[in-house]
Amino acid sequence: MLTNHDDPIVSIATAPGRGAVGIVRVSGRDLAAFVMTLLGRPLAPRQATYLPFKSDAGEVIDQGLAIYFPAPHSYTGEDVLELQAHGGPVVLNMLVNACLAQRSLPNLRLAEPGEFTQRAFLNDKMDLTQAEAVSDLIDASTSQAVRSAARSLSGAFSDTIADLRAQLVNLRMLVESTLDFPEEEIDFLQKADAVGQLTRLRAQLQTVMRQTQQGVLLREGIKVVIAGQPNAGKSSLLNALAGAELAIVTPIAGTTRDVITQTIQINGVPVHILDTAGLRDSDDTVEQMGITRAWAEIARADAVVYVYDRTQMHSADVQAKDQALRARLPAHVPVVAVWNKADVVPDDAAVSDQATATSEDATVLTLSAKTGEGLDALRAQLLQWAGWEQSTEGLFIARQRHLTALAGVEAHLELADGWLNQGGDHLDLLAEELRLAQVALGEITGEFNADDLLGEIFSRFCIGK
Repeated sequence: MLTNHDDPIVSIATAPGRGAVGIVRVSGRDLAAFVMTLLGRPLAPRQATYLPFKSDAGEVIDQGLAIYFPAPHSYTGEDVLELQAHGGPVVLNMLVNACLAQRSLPNLRLAEPGEFTQRAFLNDKMDLTQAEAVSDLIDASTSQAVRSAARSLSGAFSDTIADLRAQLVNLRMLVESTLDFPEEEIDFLQKADAVGQLTRLRAQLQTVMRQTQQGVLLREGIKVVIAGQPNAGKSSLLNALAGAELAIVTPIAGTTRDVITQTIQINGVPVHILDTAGLRDSDDTVEQMGITRAWAEIARADAVVYVYDRTQMHSADVQAKDQALRARLPAHVPVVAVWNKADVVPDDAAVSDQATATSEDATVLTLSAKTGEGLDALRAQLLQWAGWEQSTEGLFIARQRHLTALAGVEAHLELADGWLNQGGDHLDLLAEELRLAQVALGEITGEFNADDLLGEIFSRFCIGK
């Protein structure tokens, strides 16, 4: 992603568009001379100074605040200059051009996405989990996600990983000592309870993995597809869950032609709900395209809410079609069977028919998208299947790559446990598995990371961050 980490960089650091205030940020080594030529005067460190901002030709562009942060006491660990001006896009672009035109900083270039935060990581101002938390805090879609991202940014996740690492390093030290001094009469591993240490380490790792899974849910949420035959009430259910009229609802079959997506939150967890075209055979080309897209989204879903129409439960033809469609749903995707329109058909009208039609479903709920009856039970079921735990005290935000790395640690520790229990003839293999476990753990905080991974992570950041 980035070719030269030594180049000074500049970028607009505020969101695109018009605003009351906009910020242009410059980061690099030894910016004192640049500050002098750009602003015509030196700046006191970390103090806001009100002054005019001029172009390279000496024309006043705007008046605002300039703040100079000398290294290492800055966001990036380098010298940083921030220009706070009025938030018009033309004004800010003119300020960027004025910076690029300064001959005192000839290598100054526009920053790549995430480059300011990447420099903070490279200059040891934060580790990789904290750097990722910056982006997660900006992108957070729920208040719970904001709080959890803030905890990760403050180092809560990093501290948890550091504790695992300390235990792992201590265990490695014991094993390496035994390998280095095989003639010693004292059995280092037995005396230090290496078996007990490894057991406790693996147990703590399981706890961290559960916490990380919760953090991944907070960041990424769950994808739920509403499916079923036309006119079962799928769009009405989307509107009811979202609390807004997002989808057009009519008695005409096939009204929904394309996928409609809305993100809501349930107990702080983002839930991405997709309303899809009614599943049926159709001669309409546009509707066929919508149905094809519906099946594609179902295959990628974390859960499917299959909607049955209670007013049609006595129709053998409708029930047969429902059973045929249910049989086509992917086996790996959990399904919640929902009998909609409970406000029209009372509960005692067709208990046996309902049970027969949904006998293949582990969970069957009755609700009314019109009145809201049963919606809370549906929300709770979706969270349960996602693996969400109600207690979120001390939760930190996390990513899927963190779970993958922890799974690697778990696999190496499992192999290490096997070699440890086989005795002293396999200490070299035990030592290697512990080393590999530490490498996998280091991938989380950035202790061991390939450059291409860093490029992938920071390329997803916004420009100016």
